[in-house]
Formats: sequence, structure tokens, C-alpha cells
Amino acid sequence: MIEKILPSGAAVAEAFSDLPDAVLLPEEEALTRGFVEKRRKEFTTARHCARQALGSLGIGPVPILKGERGSPVWPAETVGSLTHCTGYRAASVARRAQVLSIGIDAEENARLPGDVHQSIALAAEQWRGRVLDLEHPGVHWDRLLFCAKEAVYKAWFPLTRRWLGFEEADIELRPDGSFTAQLLAEDLGTADGPPGSTVPPRLHGRWLSEQGLLLTAVVVGNPVHGGSRTL
Repeated sequence: MIEKILPSGAAVAEAFSDLPDAVLLPEEEALTRGFVEKRRKEFTTARHCARQALGSLGIGPVPILKGERGSPVWPAETVGSLTHCTGYRAASVARRAQVLSIGIDAEENARLPGDVHQSIALAAEQWRGRVLDLEHPGVHWDRLLFCAKEAVYKAWFPLTRRWLGFEEADIELRPDGSFTAQLLAEDLGTADGPPGSTVPPRLHGRWLSEQGLLLTAVVVGNPVHGGSRTL
């Protein structure tokens, strides 16, 4: 399902429940110490999806360990992203020659609890959300905004190795299944790129509402190898 909002160069795998045949590699087992059973199953199925997606690129089974701030560590020359929510787990990977970074996220299509929306949304985002609620009531736009911000962060962090607060991305959601994120962080320089390289100040993403889920994806292409800067 999530392949509908990702470019053809990105390999994907997804599951709508935890898979009984999914197993962790020994190096990953150590990461699950202290996990409750529910969290362990989510973690295991997401890693299983990651290995399926990597297999689509011809890359054999490897452990997907945790790096800085818990971000997944992908095999050399690849990038990727993981997500899971109730009833859904997914992974997307691509070769770095084509893509610099991927961020995907999944959420239930349900209203955010309490005052979470006010805590994550800029004033302009709240106003746009009220308009969308009135004109397109089938989508919980507050939850979709959260989902989009998570995807933006997942695409941002591997490039910069820096935190991006909810208030540092002004996201405009559109009913046609697209969104843009204007990055408001002061420093857009990348941590692992050549000197002077920067993250695009505006990222473009896509979203999907299907089967009670909200899915978002942001892909930053590699311009050095002919990929567009954002897809």
C-alpha cells in the first residue's frame, strides 16, 4: 500500500499484523532486552519487513541495529526508514546513489488525543487544519499533520544528525495527497555531505488515507547521480 506514495526506486515491504515467522538476528536480539511482548513483536516484524525490502535490492539478510537517537543503521550505500502503528508495519529502502534520505510514517486515521494538536502545530497549521476539517471530513487532519512531521523528521535526521522540533517545520497538507514542509531550522547544513551541502529548505511529501490508516512519505533524491533533489 505504501508503495503508492513512494518513487519506483524505493523498495518497500509491509505487514498488517505481526508475522509468526518473523525472527530477529542475534545482534538485534540484544536490542530488545526489557521490551514488553507487544513492542518486541512490532520491532521484530518491522525488521523482517526491512530485510524483505533490502532483498528486493539484492542485499542479503543483515542486522538492522540502532544508531544515534534510535535511528536504524542501514547497510553501506543504502538508506531507509521504518514505521509501525496499530495494525501496520512497513520499511522502505533505496540505494544512496539515487536517494539521500527516506522518511515514512504510519498512524491510525483517528483524532489526536487531548491537546496534542496544539502542542505540535504552528498557528498557520492549525488554521489550515480547521479549513480541511470542514471541507474534507473523511481524514483526521490533525493526525495526518503529526504523521507528516514524523516523516519529515525521519528524512531530516540522517542528513543532519540534529533534532528537528515540531515547530521547525511548517507543513501544508493538500487534499490531492501531497504536502510541503518549509524547514524553519536555522542551520540546514548536512552532517555527512560535502562541505557546504544543505538540506533543501522545502521538502515535498505524499500522503495516503486507506484501510483506516494514514501514511506519509518524504524522499530526498541524490542530485549528484541524476536524482531530483526532492521526490
